[in-house]
Amino acid sequence: MPVRKPLVAGNWKMNGSSSSAKILLDGILTQAKSFQSADVALFPPSVYLQQVQAALSGSAISWGTQNLSQFKHGAYTGEISAPMLNDFGCKYVLIGHSERRCLYAEIGLDQLVLDYIIAEKYSMASQEGIIPIICIGESPEEHAQGKTEEVIARLLDIVIEQNGVSALSQAVLAYEPVWAIGTGKSATPEWAQDVHSFMRERIRKHDPVTADKIQILYGGSVKGDNAAPLFSMPDIDGGLIGGASLDADEFVKICQAASFNL
Repeated sequence: MPVRKPLVAGNWKMNGSSSSAKILLDGILTQAKSFQSADVALFPPSVYLQQVQAALSGSAISWGTQNLSQFKHGAYTGEISAPMLNDFGCKYVLIGHSERRCLYAEIGLDQLVLDYIIAEKYSMASQEGIIPIICIGESPEEHAQGKTEEVIARLLDIVIEQNGVSALSQAVLAYEPVWAIGTGKSATPEWAQDVHSFMRERIRKHDPVTADKIQILYGGSVKGDNAAPLFSMPDIDGGLIGGASLDADEFVKICQAASFNL
């Protein structure tokens, strides 16, 4: 079985201030030696990118943003381009997070159109040398209807169709069941493993090497006390962490769990 280095990605969402960010960053950095075997990345609101870059430069912790535009430049008020992310040394970017999907859905775009937009954003990030973390997951309604695999297969197939399977070797996938995000309801390790295995096998049909290499993260109410069982599963390569990433000690526990399960 191939060994993939675990990755823990901390998504701060729209939380924090300059002062709270400093406290959080200091708390994580002072304990960074305890999770050296895992890759760790932080995703602050973009207004704090410069502060995060200054704090993390020279450390082993990477950073990125929570979204980017599929366009390189132009009249797209409020958007952030991939070249701008490079100005701040971003290694990663989150693409297709369920909360972004909800915002776009409010302006009348259906899920299939959103999948194609995500594929375009993925392509833009890759062209600029930024690693996209592509978020995939089913809504509570889709989960209840047993459509988990259908939802995941649809987006994976579109990304592969638009960009080629080999491009996935420079990407990360994150399974984030929407019914578990911020609800306190985490998928069982066995359920998450089954979904991750399905994702990997879907890619394997196109390219076994890419399937073995790609990191697949789990996101959905991961905390310090449930991280280890999740990360011990063979196809779960770390976590996309929301609320728990705002507490330095809790986030460090999750990073340690990933590091110890290598």
